[in-house]
Amino acid sequence: MTRAGGPGGSSAVNQGERGGLPPGSGTGLDAATRDLVERDAAVFLHQALSTPVANAVVRAEGCRIHDAAGRSYLDLHGNGVHTVGYHHPAVVAAIEDCLRDGLLFAPRRFTNLPAVRLAEKLVSVAPAGLGRVLFCPGGSEAVEMAVMLAKLHTGRWKTLAYHGTFHGAGFQAVSVGADPHFRDGLGPLLPGALHLELPDPYRNPWGWTDRERIDAEYVRQLRVQLEQNPDVAAVISEAVFYNSTVPTRAFWEQVRDLCTRHGVLLIFDEIYTAFGRTGAMFAAEHFVTPDILVVGKGFGGAAVPFAGILAREELNSAAHKSIGHYTHEKNPLCCAVAMAVIETVEREGLVQRARDLGHHFLAGLEDLQAEFECVGNVTGLGLNLAVDLVTDRESRGRDGETAARLLAFAMERGVSFKLIQGNVLNLKPPLVISRGEIDEVVGTLRHGLRTLGAARPRGA
Repeated sequence: MTRAGGPGGSSAVNQGERGGLPPGSGTGLDAATRDLVERDAAVFLHQALSTPVANAVVRAEGCRIHDAAGRSYLDLHGNGVHTVGYHHPAVVAAIEDCLRDGLLFAPRRFTNLPAVRLAEKLVSVAPAGLGRVLFCPGGSEAVEMAVMLAKLHTGRWKTLAYHGTFHGAGFQAVSVGADPHFRDGLGPLLPGALHLELPDPYRNPWGWTDRERIDAEYVRQLRVQLEQNPDVAAVISEAVFYNSTVPTRAFWEQVRDLCTRHGVLLIFDEIYTAFGRTGAMFAAEHFVTPDILVVGKGFGGAAVPFAGILAREELNSAAHKSIGHYTHEKNPLCCAVAMAVIETVEREGLVQRARDLGHHFLAGLEDLQAEFECVGNVTGLGLNLAVDLVTDRESRGRDGETAARLLAFAMERGVSFKLIQGNVLNLKPPLVISRGEIDEVVGTLRHGLRTLGAARPRGA
């Protein structure tokens, strides 16, 4: 799921997010937009990751968002919802069909054709064995459902997740996740929410370079926790971590084996990666099949909030309870939009497109790494990429200042993305992005690094 922070603390989170605002935090706006920004500040509760706003969106289409002054921004952030791009004709058509047919809502205990068709379709494209689904309004709720199902099915009450991760904003989801920005100051959280060190080969604390050795140590830590905590119901993680670190298949195979041997369910949070982003319909396909898989964000086609879970048939074991008692569980409008998303991914070949363009994008970022010393690490899979900016390559100190300045530079030139951990450029474009637009992003980053003088070119 989208990660606002991670290791480095909440101050890094805030600094990174605010670096994503257009330069001047609202200066240079026309009078109408400035008035709207001020009205926003006067009426909404302020919160660190979305206050202050610095501009207003008047239109979003394809890969770009547009402001009132006519400026457009190639959007590599999009809160993760823009998998098929903004205002996709198929999504718009699905909405129009529901409006025409008068089918916008279905009360509980009634079903409807869009909901059943979507459930059947989702199962048909999911990794083999995931044959049951449940829908809900958003990703946080989907994580809640997955965890509750795991606890009810196993009769256990503990969870294991990784430090720095974000799995949603609800109380249980915040407890299961481990981002201090969302946890600090809330007092006692959910008991039994245990955490492990995030597997990160680039920033592993031992300074090792042997990937097999690094994997073995992280797996050992998991093994110890499972042996010492027989009440663990589930391990919950992203298949590809929020900072775009790509675990090895061998790592996930060992985790899968440990979970199976200890009777623990494996939950993959694919709220950010599902439906093609990594060059597979689901990131799990690169690794192993979990017991429960969570989807969201792009599931709603950048038009409606929608999410859900897929589970193994044997987990259809909580019929006596209500783990997803949501008013819009089978909302026909949301289901029609989600169906349009999946069909668009298939019809337009967006999985293969993400794979092919991901290779091209990664190669461009690796060229930057070869040219600039401050580009410490480039990582990712498909169109799910990240660039780690460092003060120097030996210490790997996080260079949040350069990252914020580079982001401001890019925004001035119409390229928008997000910072995580204060210094990591989080690059997740719509899957409909073109090769030329990717070159535009890489060129803007190169121009920014040279102009800012933030990094000494290699060999200088």
